[in-house]
Amino acid sequence: MLVTTSYGTTATGQTANLYTVTNAQGASFTASDYGATLYSVRVPDAQGNFLDVALAHAGLGGYEKNAPGFGATVGRNANRIAGAGFELNGTTHHLSANEGANNLHSGPFPWFERMWQLSSSDERSVTFGLLSNAGDQGFPGEVSVHVTYTLDDENRLTIYYSAMPTEPTVINLTNHTYWNLEGHAYGSVDAHKLQVDASRYTPTDEALIPTGELRDVADTPFDLREDKVLGDILRAVPGGLDHNFCLDSGVGIAHAARLVAGESGIALDVFTDLPGIQVYTAGGLADMRGKDGAAYGRFAGVALETQYWPDAIHHNDWPQPVFGPTHPFVSTTVFAFSLA
Repeated sequence: MLVTTSYGTTATGQTANLYTVTNAQGASFTASDYGATLYSVRVPDAQGNFLDVALAHAGLGGYEKNAPGFGATVGRNANRIAGAGFELNGTTHHLSANEGANNLHSGPFPWFERMWQLSSSDERSVTFGLLSNAGDQGFPGEVSVHVTYTLDDENRLTIYYSAMPTEPTVINLTNHTYWNLEGHAYGSVDAHKLQVDASRYTPTDEALIPTGELRDVADTPFDLREDKVLGDILRAVPGGLDHNFCLDSGVGIAHAARLVAGESGIALDVFTDLPGIQVYTAGGLADMRGKDGAAYGRFAGVALETQYWPDAIHHNDWPQPVFGPTHPFVSTTVFAFSLA
């Protein structure tokens, strides 16, 4: 079932809507055409109660400056590009240095702070579209992008991305939802358990730019091949995780990670066809009020961002997020909810 409700008007006079899809089990998601943002995900816990497990702003105004990136569709390039620029086919392209000397999430005026258009919808899914002009944020080529959210009756939320560029350009899309499987207003996720299918990760410098090394996770706090309690990781890694893991999977959609909450019994399995997953435990989340009056603070959620590895454009031997008219960007990520 699909229900559309008004979400208000932006400071520039644009009207935003919320679209809620509910499946036969009573689970649901809500997404907005402002930012192609995932606003709410409600799934059953072990007691049969439905919990909203996605952090979100209290109102539309929060998304007009969505600094935490709650539920965000991030593009053209998710994560970081060193030096806020890159060379492609002999031409140097300059981006905004919006995080020190580097570029983060392609800003300014990121895609998740723009009005998208509802392209299509049905009882199971909604699709949002955006046209990114040539030169947008410093990237070459015009890109027509679509993001589709679909919920099936097995409580699998699928995000399908497609982006058609007019010339070779960098495209690396992700979703930046913060998950708390005890409910978005619960507090810290330190009691959650996390498992990631990765035997290597990309260590970074002090600016969180990859050094170029692909390091084995063995004998490090980043060995999540078997599940670990997030609180133990947070004690071992100052500030928490904001790290890219190099997934062991090959071609096609494969399991990437599993997050499990203790009290609610809710489990989240992530599947993707992308080569990496950035795990962010919200160490930089400042105290703030979210939806329903919830108090959010450090470690109130964990983002599981499927994507190409950060700064890949500067490492030719890594999987490259470069796409063109004969090689468009298409990708699928699945967030599958169940009981542990």
